[in-house]
Amino acid sequence: MELQNVTKKPSAVHGRWYGDACGTAFGLELLGERWSLLVVRELMFGPRRFSDIRAHLPGISAKVLTERLASLEANGVVVRTMVPEPTPAQLYGLTTWGYAAEPIIQELGRWAAMSPLHDPTLPLSPVSFMLSLRTMLDKKASGEMELLVVFAIGSACFSGRLSNGELAIERGEISSSDLRFEAATAPALAALFYGDAPPETVGVQVTGDADRSQSFLALFSLPRSPKP
Repeated sequence: MELQNVTKKPSAVHGRWYGDACGTAFGLELLGERWSLLVVRELMFGPRRFSDIRAHLPGISAKVLTERLASLEANGVVVRTMVPEPTPAQLYGLTTWGYAAEPIIQELGRWAAMSPLHDPTLPLSPVSFMLSLRTMLDKKASGEMELLVVFAIGSACFSGRLSNGELAIERGEISSSDLRFEAATAPALAALFYGDAPPETVGVQVTGDADRSQSFLALFSLPRSPKP
């Protein structure tokens, strides 16, 4: 009797946990494993090395990060690329579809921040803080304000462009800016933007016009806890 060569098809991602056709259920199957959504968060401003991702997710092990990246890549959320110069390196970045997950992260963060159990004093990565600015910006209050802002957070640097009620953010420092905020850690900046702490008390250096700085800071606030 001749044996047939049968290739097993990979198990479908959709329905592996819940057996539910709902898009929300499928979304959780794609991003709901522990650390997966935070890995996506850390890639929101461009591709990064494995070591950089792990450094800003201090609770994750190398094994788990490897597994999550492999899963996200298999599901079309993450893509790997090689950078040849100046030092060859493998980078992990988001696909176009992966970047489209930003509103999910924003709305989940805005919703969770309303809880009285939310502790804003816990560790915060630079990317998480920068995403929070895009999330908590009062677009209506920003009106026609136009600003170029640099955020230097430890060894990380981001440039923001406020225009038409939107705050576009990218990695790197622009040559000329209206305001510059510099701090050793993201929590220090969070205390300034969301806790009304004077910059000198939390180790933040602010460069630029004082009035424009205050107007910019006033555009950000955490949502209030809902009434019982």
